[in-house]
Amino acid sequence: MTKQKTVWQNPAEIIRETRPENPVMVFAPTVLQDTAKRFLKGFPGLVTYAVKSNPDEAVVENLASAGIKGFDVASPAEIELIGRLVPGAARHYHNPVRSRAEIKAAVDAGIKAWSVDSASELEKLIELVPAEDCEISPRFKLPVTGAIYDFGSKFGATPELAADLLKRVAEAGFIPSLTFHPGTQCTDPGAWEQYIRTARDICDSAGVRAKRLNVGGGFPSYRVHGVEPQLEDIFDLIGATATEVFGDDAPALVCEPGRGLCADAFSLITRVKAVRDGQAVFLNDGVYGGLAELPVVGNLDRVQVFTPDGQQRGGEDAGRVIFGPTCDSVDRLPGELLMASDVQEGDYIVFSGAGAYSVVTNTRFNGFGEMTRATALRLD
Repeated sequence: MTKQKTVWQNPAEIIRETRPENPVMVFAPTVLQDTAKRFLKGFPGLVTYAVKSNPDEAVVENLASAGIKGFDVASPAEIELIGRLVPGAARHYHNPVRSRAEIKAAVDAGIKAWSVDSASELEKLIELVPAEDCEISPRFKLPVTGAIYDFGSKFGATPELAADLLKRVAEAGFIPSLTFHPGTQCTDPGAWEQYIRTARDICDSAGVRAKRLNVGGGFPSYRVHGVEPQLEDIFDLIGATATEVFGDDAPALVCEPGRGLCADAFSLITRVKAVRDGQAVFLNDGVYGGLAELPVVGNLDRVQVFTPDGQQRGGEDAGRVIFGPTCDSVDRLPGELLMASDVQEGDYIVFSGAGAYSVVTNTRFNGFGEMTRATALRLD
């Protein structure tokens, strides 16, 4: 009996040797650890991982091995996951709206860091959370710039309300801190600068010194050819701006990247079910599976087309409409996707940078979505 391989060289080898019929999510732990070390070296503060982006246990364990000591958790389930896999790690419960049952579960689990963006939710925390050694961070928002998705439409207080919340946090005996999120896939370092300057204004207005300033997630992954994230520029500007604005009284900095840490450590192998009349391409995966977020945040255009023998197609790029496998017309990627024009039925299309909001949002709608997993040494 032949022993099945557990670690592959790259996605092309998986295609060549297994010719998978279902989608395969390929994970490269070394890529994840290298990205984690890039954050740990460059960011001037505590790096915490936003678990929601990819809660796979292998991801969490590899991040911990690389030196990540904090995690942004959004639910009791994520709190339990991190408590089990990384005992002793910092867990920041920064989902700003929670039921009373969720708050009680988090208190029982020993959570000491919370965020809030409304007076009513703050009073709920004051009522249910012991103040001793507990931090509450009002979350504020500004008009989004440089991001592809605005979290401010759902979360965040105005700077004026944030100042009131910060003052109330201090009066209630909690450790007062602040947090924000500049928006998903934010490529403009200036967004963080504007937020940090506003954080100082909030502190001055409240008459309260923030112990910590969480500069959120939003750190970009590599989604588009020729637009590689300049993370060090963002890190440097965050540190320089905090020093300039707060001086010797600067709060400790925290960040909570999700996709910025995990996205580029995965590639998604999909198979072409059909090329309809030489035009539209139908895949065995789509918006109800590993490509769920693309209609919201835009296409991953880092794609390669391989033959069933694992050879890369070399035709001139051409725009193609891409449909998923389900009997639902919504199951379509936005616009057109550039790919090798000689793509054929039975070929494989590999999406690079597919590790965020893909595994966790995969469904079995219409009977599709049987995604398998594989581990590779590299993804190129």
